[in-house]
Amino acid sequence: MSFQQPAREFEKAMTNESSKNQPQAAASQAQLSGETRRRFGLTGKDLRKRLARWKRGIAFVALFSVIINLLMLTVPIYLMQLSDRVLVSRSLDTLIMLTAGAVGAILLLALFDMVRRYILTRIGMRLETELGGPLLAASIDQSANGGGSDVQALRDLGQVRGFISGPVVPMLFDLPVAPLYILMVYLIHPDLGWIALAGSLILLIFALTNQSVTSAPMAQAGGHSMTALGRAQAHTRNADTVRAMGMLPDCVRAWGEENRDALGHQRIANDRNAVVSGLSKLCRLILQITILGWGAFLTLGNEITAGMAIAASIIGSRALAPIEGAIEGWRSLVSALQSYARVKQVLSQATARSERIELPVPMGDVGVEQLAYAAPQTRDPIIKGISFDIPKGNLVALIGPTGAGKSTLGRMLVGAINPSSGTIRLDGADLRNWDALQRGDYIGYLPQGVELFPGTIAQNIARLRNDSSDEQIVQAAKFAGAHDLILRQKHGYETMIQLGGMPLSGGERQRVALARAFYGSPKLVVLDEPDANLDRDGETALARCLLSAKSAGITVIIVTQRPAMLRYVDRILALTDGKIEAYGPRDKLLHRPVENKSPPQAAPAAQPAPQPAPASPYQDPSAVPDKLAGAVANSDNK
Repeated sequence: MSFQQPAREFEKAMTNESSKNQPQAAASQAQLSGETRRRFGLTGKDLRKRLARWKRGIAFVALFSVIINLLMLTVPIYLMQLSDRVLVSRSLDTLIMLTAGAVGAILLLALFDMVRRYILTRIGMRLETELGGPLLAASIDQSANGGGSDVQALRDLGQVRGFISGPVVPMLFDLPVAPLYILMVYLIHPDLGWIALAGSLILLIFALTNQSVTSAPMAQAGGHSMTALGRAQAHTRNADTVRAMGMLPDCVRAWGEENRDALGHQRIANDRNAVVSGLSKLCRLILQITILGWGAFLTLGNEITAGMAIAASIIGSRALAPIEGAIEGWRSLVSALQSYARVKQVLSQATARSERIELPVPMGDVGVEQLAYAAPQTRDPIIKGISFDIPKGNLVALIGPTGAGKSTLGRMLVGAINPSSGTIRLDGADLRNWDALQRGDYIGYLPQGVELFPGTIAQNIARLRNDSSDEQIVQAAKFAGAHDLILRQKHGYETMIQLGGMPLSGGERQRVALARAFYGSPKLVVLDEPDANLDRDGETALARCLLSAKSAGITVIIVTQRPAMLRYVDRILALTDGKIEAYGPRDKLLHRPVENKSPPQAAPAAQPAPQPAPASPYQDPSAVPDKLAGAVANSDNK
């Protein structure tokens, strides 16, 4: 029997189990391609199903733990036989046979212990593989809906995986076998068995006390530590602002206050754990001496042999070792349980993504019906029940003062955030009824704060897809007018982009992001301040891109604060305080009626009958030309 054989059998069993559940297993891959990209989402039921698939692995570990603990009796039995048989009979053959058997048992013990750890390591790694993808998706969803942009859940998952692969879990599996050791000591002599049982109960009381006195400070330490880490991440993300404005000492002080509280509570928990751990170790050693001493007393009375007394001491010590080990590793156990609870919480709040029927390729017609949005934990809505339609192939400028809700509306139009009420329709279908991945193929988005992902320029343009062709990437770059700019980079399309977008400038990042927005065959593109960081060449390239989009029949919505951008659009939508101030064709909204200053006629012709109010849910654009002109002149972006 080779060292790898039991582990290979377990891994093969896990592979077979995974193959039976291929749709669920494939959904958690970090890199997805083809149809696998469509399988995302993890509900509480899915979580229970995935965890249940590891019952076989846990069963293997439990079985090996029983075998290991039985083999741990080798040393005390060997010592007992040496004392009671070999030293009495002085038989060399008996010594050789006992030694050979003991060495063989120890070799098996080492083998099963290594295989147990091998399996636990695989379970931890597969657990992270299974839950990592859905957990990242859940974190992204919560970030998009105002839940913060932290990936603490992934760190928690890594901590759970490290705990499973660590030294504490084997001790926990050894804990249920402790009564077997106590029973064996009792069989040697009842008095020694009662002593071992009393010591076990005392250590159990120590373990419960340790849990009681350390759980609260450890939880408080964890909360302060996460807050301190969040502050540190915010400070590093805004490093330029911190250095330019001399905020470094204040940032360190703000982080240090939270970290100080975390360390203070951690110190309290560690001190209490150290006291309980020291007492438990003292108890175990005293128990071992007590068993030896009482065993010697029983030996003097010819009730047991000297070898039996030594064996009872070793077995009794082994019975208490798992309890003492659990106390020693209590901090890591509590931290792992807290991390796992946070992982479950994030997954429980995740939006399940189920595969939907693929709808026909959209043309780009956009309809908005009574749309409203309020930020999480706020009452005042940002968007207040607006409705409008955008025919396919139109270029629409979204303008308005600061705080009007322009960027929020743009994010909702591309599905980045869900509206609080109302409906957004793409070719008549509710945006939420589209398959998320199919919808993404037909939507492009350039956010106000441009961020590129670590990777090459080509990977960023291709939206990190691993099934894209070079032709599609170059075509998108040429469409956005970024092809020549990319070729001027040292490594062209293979230029590596680091965290923060380096080595590209702000304008270069914006033009690469513009190419990403037009990658593939988008039918609806939302550009939020696309000209914010562009120079003259960039503005020229953007203008050509917009004209090309119009020729290609792509519906484009431009959030802008520059009146010069209005020359390229077909329609203008002006927002004020989350409501539509004006909406209609550009030429009609920007045209001001020329006031007639000629002298009045003596007998004017009969006045035409007044036109009825338009039967549209929007305001009559011609009624608010002055307001719109002011909005164009003073428009700002939220």
